[in-house]
Amino acid sequence: MKKLLLLSAALSTAVCTYAQDEPRIKVSGYLETYYGYDFNKPSDNNRPGFIYAHNRHNEVNLNLGFIKGSFDNGTVRANLAVMAGTYANANLAAEPGVLKNIYEANAGLKLSKTINLWVDAGIFSSHIGFESAVSKDCWVLTRNISSENTPYYESGAKLSYATNDGKFSAVLLYLNGWQRINRLNGNSKPAVGLQLTWKPTDKITVNYSNYMGTEGTDEVRVNRFYHNVYGIFQLTDRFGLTVGFDYGTQDKARDTEGHNEVLSPVAIAQYCLADKWKVAGRVEHYQDKNGIFITTGTPNGFKTTGYSLNLDYAPISNAVVRLEGKVYDSKDKVFMRNQTPVNTNAAVTASIAVSF
Repeated sequence: MKKLLLLSAALSTAVCTYAQDEPRIKVSGYLETYYGYDFNKPSDNNRPGFIYAHNRHNEVNLNLGFIKGSFDNGTVRANLAVMAGTYANANLAAEPGVLKNIYEANAGLKLSKTINLWVDAGIFSSHIGFESAVSKDCWVLTRNISSENTPYYESGAKLSYATNDGKFSAVLLYLNGWQRINRLNGNSKPAVGLQLTWKPTDKITVNYSNYMGTEGTDEVRVNRFYHNVYGIFQLTDRFGLTVGFDYGTQDKARDTEGHNEVLSPVAIAQYCLADKWKVAGRVEHYQDKNGIFITTGTPNGFKTTGYSLNLDYAPISNAVVRLEGKVYDSKDKVFMRNQTPVNTNAAVTASIAVSF
């Protein structure tokens, strides 16, 4: 924590000092506190292992807080953000030292004066999925299962292109691995990814992302290929719909034929009740029979359907108070209640999020 505070202070001082002479420097931040209650009452206060954000039970806590400095003069750009919270503890547990507290750290160079073509390298948000670690920007307070079990962040380099009208963009990525900053897991092979985004109007977004890499140490590594597609549709001024589908495969074992599969459809509907009030509902299904991401040891693996209902109150544009109820229903008894396996898990979560 001492290292994090020193790093945050240094970042703030340097950015603010330089910003007096250079208006292209911007400082921003985000803070989200939450309280979650899991009706299965886990004895260690940790929610099920596939949950990485808002994952503590029966305590008021910080999910994510960060301060960010950014620079962009049209030719060179850079971002640096340091963070704290239970999100960081859960998602970056495998990273060494102060890397656990890096939310974002990247620099980029524009390659053409006439074409919107950039190359960036460092640590940045994942290109997979429509939900991010910043809950305030998502329609529902907590993340869906596929978002929780795909990368929140990634490190490497990316080449990005966007049309001048902003209707189409493409990103090609060279990555250190599946949600990995340091390649310390005995796997020396990098990964690649692709993202294509089409926005025909300001009310429609259609996206396809993929990832191709390997998992496991060099001696036993196997191939992983993952696809994510989603569409966001603002059907009226008050009503919006998001639909997504994830499908991934991973080889069963090195030099063995066949592969295991994971799939997850999800749909979210959001309705604006009034200027400051919104309600949203989510339905999702996640099927991982052979434990690519979620291991259960049960006959059907992790085959679970989730239902969420969310209420938002935004007193000002950069702050929101949220309440969500969520229920998981699994085919097998993959949850624990009083040290007894059960099929269901229910939770209520409340949060206050502010951006600046």
